[in-house]
Amino acid sequence: MKIVIIGGVAGGASAAARARRLSEDAEIIILERGRYPSFANCGLPYYVGGEIKSRDKLLVAPIEMLRERHRLDVRIRSEVMSINRIEQTVRVQNLETGESYEESYDKLIIATGASPFRPPVPGIDGSRILELRDLNDADRMHTYATSGARRAVIVGAGFIGIEVAENLVRRGIDVTIVELSDQILPPWDREMIGPVDSHLRKQGVDVLLGNSVEAFDETEIGLEIRLKSGGTLDVDFAVVCIGVRPESRLAQESGIKCGERGGIITNEHMQTSDDNVYAVGDVVQTSCFVSSTPIQIPLAGPANRQGRIAADHIFGRDSTYRGTQGTAVVGIFGMTAAMTGLSEKSLKRNQLAYEKIYIHPSDHAGYFPDAQQMVLKLLFDPKTGIILGAQGVGTTGVDKRIDVLAIAIQAGMTVYDLEEVELCYAPQYGHAKDPINMLGFVASGVLRGDQPIIQVDTLSSYSAESLLLLDVRTAAEFAAGHIPGAKNIPIETLRELVSELPRDRKIATYCKVGQRGYYATRILDQLGFDAANISGGFQLWSNYSAHDNNATD
Repeated sequence: MKIVIIGGVAGGASAAARARRLSEDAEIIILERGRYPSFANCGLPYYVGGEIKSRDKLLVAPIEMLRERHRLDVRIRSEVMSINRIEQTVRVQNLETGESYEESYDKLIIATGASPFRPPVPGIDGSRILELRDLNDADRMHTYATSGARRAVIVGAGFIGIEVAENLVRRGIDVTIVELSDQILPPWDREMIGPVDSHLRKQGVDVLLGNSVEAFDETEIGLEIRLKSGGTLDVDFAVVCIGVRPESRLAQESGIKCGERGGIITNEHMQTSDDNVYAVGDVVQTSCFVSSTPIQIPLAGPANRQGRIAADHIFGRDSTYRGTQGTAVVGIFGMTAAMTGLSEKSLKRNQLAYEKIYIHPSDHAGYFPDAQQMVLKLLFDPKTGIILGAQGVGTTGVDKRIDVLAIAIQAGMTVYDLEEVELCYAPQYGHAKDPINMLGFVASGVLRGDQPIIQVDTLSSYSAESLLLLDVRTAAEFAAGHIPGAKNIPIETLRELVSELPRDRKIATYCKVGQRGYYATRILDQLGFDAANISGGFQLWSNYSAHDNNATD
């Protein structure tokens, strides 16, 4: 068996190593265009920022290891120019010598990844316009960051853009982010990202939402950036982080089927439309685990699994890829944002029915020192309770909860199951009723009708004549800030003052995060009022308001 793999890094290198473990006799060739067949591209921003001190730490599997430990034929600076599926050969060019040759294969694995998208903006090919895909890019950015640069612009506020911003600030560089969308971190639902946006700005990062770059103009001392809004920015360099596109040219030119966005279409075994050709990693179009719709999400975890699955299938094992769930996490100056499954915006886009709830638990028992609050959002089927997606934002403990919910989605669990989940507990680690359980209690209560809720984003659809906003916090809390038009009756005196409430209007109760509002709803419901609790409470309403203010900057 002769296996040729185009590209290394996550998918290609994983496929090669797995293939060797399955067969000592196979001839396995990795053709890598760059100089490094296996490196940690997710660590590149942290090398730029100095948190990862040694560049060598980014080399996950050095060439010597791949060659000597796994007996792989690794050829760096070797670019595949074309695929001949009839002859089962690839044309390879040695980028050092210019020599080209044909290499045959029995099975071919395409792991060419995705490349940063560079829109046709005037001046975008200038020497001071950087991106961050490989070690060469990281070296260039590292040089700027450590050679006296004082100002930088980042175009795009996705994963890479946010991570680069944090690490350039760590180097003492003034950073401005220009983002076309009305929010940072577009995969998340925008109300969840409000606290992260505010935190980012507090660290000195200037965030320009709803804006874009019209042109890059190099000057004698730096770079002038012209914005769509009409303003200009004078900086030392810019970093373009506005997404990636699958590098599927080889597949397309050879007649292998690709999706609308260019991703190579594969079956569950990572086979393409040619049975002898597989594709793995960021170059492939996969299906969403939750909705089964086609998606293109570049993540390291799925790429590694796909590489293993392709190798397994080549050697007769019935390994299958379940689909991509989109489980992801990003750190921002000590804060954490994590998500799994479908977002609310994707559910709307796919016209799928859903219900949602929000809770604001602490990461561990409140009586134990240093408990930190987080916000969790759960999306679930309004009929079956099956979990569709989740998002979390906070400091510590967010990734732990989203990981648990990611497993719950894989297992097809419902919100009723979350009520019964048994998780490890000690006061410094969690709660006797963990936030996962609380999500189950709240969501199940909604489905059972025990906890009627009303969403913050629907309040504007009610008139003052049809809805009374009832703030059940203390008078001091109310005075410090409340939803405009709300009436204040603290929960402790609600039973005695119900005569002040109208019976001909719906009552939307709320407190800071939802618990007292829930208690008030239960009281009013049993007294015959039409009441519902505002999910997420005043804190979530504040997030919405803060986002709207930031979006107009």
